[in-house]
Amino acid sequence: MSKPDIAKLGIWCPLENYSFDDIATFGQQAEKLGYGAIWVPEAVGRDPFVTLSALALATEEIHLATGIANLYARDAMAMKAARNSIDELSGGRLILGIGVSHGDLVSGIRQHEYGKPLTTMRNYLERMEEALYLGPQPAKQGYLVLAALREKMLGLAGSKADGAHPYFVTPDHTARAREILGPENFLAPEQKVLLETDPQKARAVSRKAMSMYLALPNYRNNLLTLGFTEADFEDGGSDRLVDAIVAWGDEAAITQRLEEHWNNGADHVCIQPLRPDGELGFDPAAIEAFAPATNTAMAG
Repeated sequence: MSKPDIAKLGIWCPLENYSFDDIATFGQQAEKLGYGAIWVPEAVGRDPFVTLSALALATEEIHLATGIANLYARDAMAMKAARNSIDELSGGRLILGIGVSHGDLVSGIRQHEYGKPLTTMRNYLERMEEALYLGPQPAKQGYLVLAALREKMLGLAGSKADGAHPYFVTPDHTARAREILGPENFLAPEQKVLLETDPQKARAVSRKAMSMYLALPNYRNNLLTLGFTEADFEDGGSDRLVDAIVAWGDEAAITQRLEEHWNNGADHVCIQPLRPDGELGFDPAAIEAFAPATNTAMAG
C-alpha cells in the first residue's frame, strides 16, 4: 500500500455512545463523504477491533484505524492476530496504530507495570513480527503506525513501522515529525476542530475537551519541547495553548489549520470534530462541512 491510497483527510471519532447499527451507518456516511479513514481510540470502553470489524462489514473502501491500540491491553501475539484478522475481513484496509499509553493509566487502571516507553515498544514490535499466527494470511496487509510524539519514538516509527500517528499536537510538531520520519513514511496527526466563532464559547468547549490530556505527562512534556511553558497549563490552558491545539472558528479558519499540517508534511490529518455544546460525541455539521467529496480543498 502506498501513501496515495489514503485520502488526506480522516475522522478521529470516539464511538462509545453509539449502537453498532449507528456505527455501521456512520461508517457508510463517512465513506460516501470521501473521508480516507475512520480512527477509533482505545481507553476503557469497547474493544476497538470489534468496532472496526463492524465498520469493515458495513463499508467497502474507507480505511479503518486504531488511534491508538494500547499494547498493554494485549500481548504481541494477540495484536498480530487482531491485525491479520481485520486485514482479512476488510481487504487490507486496517491502519494499525499502536501506543504505550500513559503510566498512570497503565499502572493505575490496568494494573500493569509501565516499562520504559521506547524499549517496551521496540521489544513489542519484535515480538509481533516473530509471533506465531496460523490463521488465514490476509491477501493485503495494511499500515502499522506508532503513537509517537518525541524524537526517539518518531525515529522508531520511521525505522520499525510505516509511520506515525501523533495525537494532541500542532502543525509545528508535524513539521518536526516529518523531518525525523523522512519523506517516505506515513504521517497522520490528529487535529481537534470546532465550528464555533465566538472566542469565549470556543475556548470553553476546547478546555473541556483538553482537560484530560493536559493532566498526562507525555503530552505536557511534548508541548514543552514545542515552546510552551508550565504557565500555559494553568487554569485549563492558556489561550495560546488552546488555540494551538483546537482549530476553532469558521470553515475558512479551520481549513487554514488543516493546510498548515499538510504544508508541514502530513500525509493525512485526522479531524476530531468537537461538538459546540461541549458534550461527548462528534459534530455531524463539521463532518459534512469538511467532506472531501464535496469540498475541493479537502480532496486529494
